[in-house]
Amino acid sequence: MGINIKKLGVLTSGGDSPGMNAAIRAVVRTALYNNVEVFGIHRGYQGMIEGDIDKMQTTDVSNIIQRGGTILKTARSQEFMTDEGMAKAYAQLKKHDIEGLVLIGGDGTFRGAVHFFEKYNIPATGVPGTIDKDLSGTDTTIGFDTATNTAVEAIDKIRDTAEAHDRLFVVEVMGRDAGFIALHSGIACGAEDILIPEQKTNIDDVLNRIDKDEHRKKQVHIIVVSEHDDFGGGNMVFQVIKDRFPVLDTRLCILGHIQRGGSPSCADRVLASRLGHAAVIALLQGKTQVMAGVINGEVVFTPFSKVVKSEPPIGADMLEMIRVLSS
Repeated sequence: MGINIKKLGVLTSGGDSPGMNAAIRAVVRTALYNNVEVFGIHRGYQGMIEGDIDKMQTTDVSNIIQRGGTILKTARSQEFMTDEGMAKAYAQLKKHDIEGLVLIGGDGTFRGAVHFFEKYNIPATGVPGTIDKDLSGTDTTIGFDTATNTAVEAIDKIRDTAEAHDRLFVVEVMGRDAGFIALHSGIACGAEDILIPEQKTNIDDVLNRIDKDEHRKKQVHIIVVSEHDDFGGGNMVFQVIKDRFPVLDTRLCILGHIQRGGSPSCADRVLASRLGHAAVIALLQGKTQVMAGVINGEVVFTPFSKVVKSEPPIGADMLEMIRVLSS
């Protein structure tokens, strides 16, 4: 049974990811096609609290599908997690007669939605916009493909200079509590070691492999490290290697926020368009508190509570493959 929504709000929240603009475009145009007014909420939940809300037309989302970042801007709001902050946000939604929400973001975005819905019963659907791919209920997330390809391009270039100078490179990529960017980019670039949060780092094993490579005259060694691996990220790994092998020409490269920006890939544009459209249709059909995702090529809907409570696993076969292919 559908919901008679005449006005909905759309926001982007948390870290930006390439493809968010494509998702915004899909939400706006799908809503307008179904005779629903759309209001853009700027700067995520913080903008909702402050009433930074504007009505959107189809022309507002022209020529944005290829742009990185988000035209609605984004922010993390501690205030929204308080009763007072939620009350202010709800008052602003009532002021603009907004009856439903489409939320584009990651786990923090959906955690906030769960608490907000419990207090005020505002219908909402979600779109997974995060480079980390750290949500359940979808095989991939908007921005992951672009971020990983950015990392791959950078690591390929680093390998060229590593080979020219017989250097060892420690490359740190983003990923907060999830190692998918490190895993995928490291495999694609033939990294000798990949260190991720999901697996405890045995630094002695890493050092022993470097020592073994030195003895067999292997001249290039690339170690891809997720920023929050349990050993302490790229800086710590780099320092231990320098201390153990002072004669090695060892360098550290932290790719940082370059992975968040840039024009989204074809895959991310298609995914964002598909899920943005699906999120609006689902909302109009009466679905609420669910995130639209893609599993095995099909659009599926997963409750926010399940999206944020479980972590997508990294298969043991992938971890074993790293060891085999880097030997």
